[in-house]
Amino acid sequence: MTKNLEKSRLQLKITGIVQGVGFRPFVYRLAHELNLTGTVLNNSEGVTIEAQGRPAELALFEAAFSNQAPPLARIDNINVTPLPVIDDCDLFSIVHSEKESLAVVAVSSDKCTCEDCFKDINDINNRHFRYPFTNCTNCGPRYSLINALPYDRPNTAMADFDMCPDCERAYLDPMDRRYHAQPVSCPKCGPQLSFKSADLTLLSSKETALEDAINSLIEGKILAIKGIGGFHLVCDATNNQSVELLRQRKNRPAKPFAVMVENIDAAKRLVTGNTAEWQVLSSAERPITLMRKIDAHDVEPSLSDLVAPQIDRLGIFLPYTPLHQLLLNGVKRPLVMTSANLSGEPIITDSVAINCKLANVIDNILDHNRPILNGCDDSVVQVINDKLQVLRLARGYAPLSFYSEQPLEESILALGAQQKNSICFGIEHNLFLSPHIGDLVSIEAEEYFHHTLNTFSRLYGFKASQLVHDSHPDYATSRWALSQAINNTSSVQHHYAHVLSVMAANKITTPVLGFSFDGTGLGDDDTLWGGELLRCDVHQYQRLSHLSTFALIGGEQAIKQPVRILLSILLEKHSPEVIYKLDIPALKALSPTMFTNLVKLWQTNTSIKTSSIGRLFDAVAVALGMISDTQYEGQAGILIETAANSLSSASELNHFDGQFKLQPLLCPAPETIAEHHEPIRFDIKQSNGQWDSSELLGQIVEQITLMPLTPLRAALIAKAFMDALCNLVCECAKDHLDTPIVLCGGVFQNRYLLERCEKQLNAQGNQLLSSNKVPINDAGIALGQLWYAMHDKHV
Repeated sequence: MTKNLEKSRLQLKITGIVQGVGFRPFVYRLAHELNLTGTVLNNSEGVTIEAQGRPAELALFEAAFSNQAPPLARIDNINVTPLPVIDDCDLFSIVHSEKESLAVVAVSSDKCTCEDCFKDINDINNRHFRYPFTNCTNCGPRYSLINALPYDRPNTAMADFDMCPDCERAYLDPMDRRYHAQPVSCPKCGPQLSFKSADLTLLSSKETALEDAINSLIEGKILAIKGIGGFHLVCDATNNQSVELLRQRKNRPAKPFAVMVENIDAAKRLVTGNTAEWQVLSSAERPITLMRKIDAHDVEPSLSDLVAPQIDRLGIFLPYTPLHQLLLNGVKRPLVMTSANLSGEPIITDSVAINCKLANVIDNILDHNRPILNGCDDSVVQVINDKLQVLRLARGYAPLSFYSEQPLEESILALGAQQKNSICFGIEHNLFLSPHIGDLVSIEAEEYFHHTLNTFSRLYGFKASQLVHDSHPDYATSRWALSQAINNTSSVQHHYAHVLSVMAANKITTPVLGFSFDGTGLGDDDTLWGGELLRCDVHQYQRLSHLSTFALIGGEQAIKQPVRILLSILLEKHSPEVIYKLDIPALKALSPTMFTNLVKLWQTNTSIKTSSIGRLFDAVAVALGMISDTQYEGQAGILIETAANSLSSASELNHFDGQFKLQPLLCPAPETIAEHHEPIRFDIKQSNGQWDSSELLGQIVEQITLMPLTPLRAALIAKAFMDALCNLVCECAKDHLDTPIVLCGGVFQNRYLLERCEKQLNAQGNQLLSSNKVPINDAGIALGQLWYAMHDKHV
């Protein structure tokens, strides 16, 4: 007998996202194709395989994991160990899962319904016809219904749903695509819909409930609809009265709503995009994707202007569950679909809470009886220079796991920031970044923080040996960390953690040059930083440059009323008398008494100071008459970007509203603008390691007062402002061609600014690090904190 005909036996321990994604049936079918015998099982570490056969087939078996694995799987590591051959091993079988004390398997995120299941619900001859909870091994909920590892049905929200014979047969057949799909069910045995009044009175159920919901939406009513990870508030996005009523009831005057549409064709009637954007929109993650609006008023029915007022972007997404698809098929029009919550609170996951908190917002509830064990909001993304940028890390992407070649010596918990909070766990070879938790500004949000912490602690048997938190002592996470009986507790400066998060996403420990631009974060000098140039490695950072500081007159009130920021920056260089005479509508709107009081408050030098570029955007937006009071986070940046973007289109530029409304103007094509208007340029002066904010704003004010402020001139000034920031970044980076560049912080979610910076930096030879799927806003802070703690000398 030749050596090639001799049998060998291998053990393969595979870690990564390998449970709940069809991995065991994939292994089973592959083993049968290659005439191998042995076993495969799930355990708390991942998947363990013992395979026996001829060496040539075993080699093909190993190779298949690299190029044939199921689409939702992600293999981090394969550990192969030779074993003695077992003479009487003549079958390959799937054995029951086993649980060990320490779980390190990566929990899969919830995924979109696959095309096969969408076909099933539309096939009148299929037993899943019009069933809203249809799924298979390749799709559907994961994280939102898991209670414990391993990922098996008794450990999920489906534990109390007994399978009918047909579902059980599919569940037990390794050749069926529903083999061990834990949420598998059908109309005979699975969860069911119910249609209720706002006071929870049952009105109808099952198919009738779906029809009642469709008819209610067509009639213009506002519904709370239970999805995979929580409830949405839903109404007809083409019905102006419905959208306006939703804004009034939810007290959300301007912040844009996301819109779900039936399919790609429907999306193309509302937005335009490139190939990368359409691919992201239709991906298995099905995120809310920010795309450029098109003028769709000639489409019937057309989208209400109140869905995303004054801005040129629309958050749009496609159905990701059978329920959503059936709803869209029925109403045949776009639907506003926004998270059901109160401002500052997490998404609501049960109808009792809907009744308690939002009964005055909704008309009816479309509920179902499958519990949501782990709430999970919708992810929000955009595509910049053909690269994905995640703004909210949630359904489809989270939990986000990273594999570390070097194991952690002890378990680490990083607690993230106060706003856009997420938490990060480090255990053995794995880093797990949680889904979006939210702003920790309410009791409900803090409870959700603890719920998420308990979920991961339960799933992974996790007990932290080290805690790491933001250096701001008043953050809820910092207070909690310091209240724990864990001696090994450390803090990381906010903007340094921003840079570290991108380093972690790229597994880099060596020095980088980080531009950390955001709203606020406590600096080492007790001012609020936010316009920082930092040289960083995993052990320390050096603040090389920053925006010159200015006072936030009245503290947080200045963020809500940005005219205070405008006045504060101007007072750095000009007398109150000169400022009072400026032809700036925002300043003129202040009464003499208010103006005098704000000046006196500034002169006391008691207001906290900041170097925030986010706040500088607020000052520019209010000077241009785009806002008076800030109505949602990032509004100034979005409006400034919208104005700048209008210069590259021939659409009507009338995006400004509020107290200082500019007159509408038909914006000419770019070549006409160049013909009749000199380009505006601003320069940011640098001295003593500071970028002069008051000098820059002075140049902007000079342009504003030079001639009447038409929408066109406002757009030119907005563009010149962002161009100046880009030029500053590139000027600072040109002497660091051998050092990777990191652009991070919420300000770099500005598409215009980031696109221009990346193109200019690439052109001058800088190496840029991508954030990949890690948010560059505060949602990525926890990963940066963990990356620091992993490499800290105490670890």
